[in-house]
Amino acid sequence: MVVDDHPAIRTGVRTLLNLAEGVEVVGDARTSEEGIALSAELEPDVVIMDLRLPTLGGIETTRAITTANPKIRVLVLTMLDDDASIFAAIRAGARGYLLKESEQEDFVRAVYAVAHGDFITSPAIASRVITFFASGGGAGQPSFPGLSEREREVLDLIAAGHNNQGIAHKLFLSPKTVRNYVSSIFAKLQVADRAGAIVKARQAGLGGARPDR
Repeated sequence: MVVDDHPAIRTGVRTLLNLAEGVEVVGDARTSEEGIALSAELEPDVVIMDLRLPTLGGIETTRAITTANPKIRVLVLTMLDDDASIFAAIRAGARGYLLKESEQEDFVRAVYAVAHGDFITSPAIASRVITFFASGGGAGQPSFPGLSEREREVLDLIAAGHNNQGIAHKLFLSPKTVRNYVSSIFAKLQVADRAGAIVKARQAGLGGARPDR
């Protein structure tokens, strides 16, 4: 199954995979909600997941799908190659991470590998993952364990000085969704306002990304 908000990408992936031996694309979705609902209905072996999805985004969609059905394996196919996106996808349950610039042959091989239970990514990304976990980056509990991965991303941007509009732009969310996340963060951190959240976030080492100028 393919989850991507761009019709051309969905069509291209569907066409490519339907030509591959032993692969059948059983459905596609353009939003997080559609992807979650359709994966529950169809129970595909593999979900091809974009990270830039309307509303929830690909990370939270991946987490929802893999939590509901651990047998479904998610292969992320995205243009995002930053460490935060990579590690967030892995923590959310993704079994593979490829960039959209990957060769078609590599992509098809990745689908086969993920379907058989392997973890797959490009050599460059794999070396970063190995370095991250070898250095202890994956050890211990993250700051604010009560926050979801997306809430932690929003808090990091708040601590960096971004307003709600800037956060919405960076995370490809609606302003209303960002407001909801901010309210939830304030409640979980037990702070009354943005200033209180920033103090706690920076004490925990968040806020490294500077706002756009």
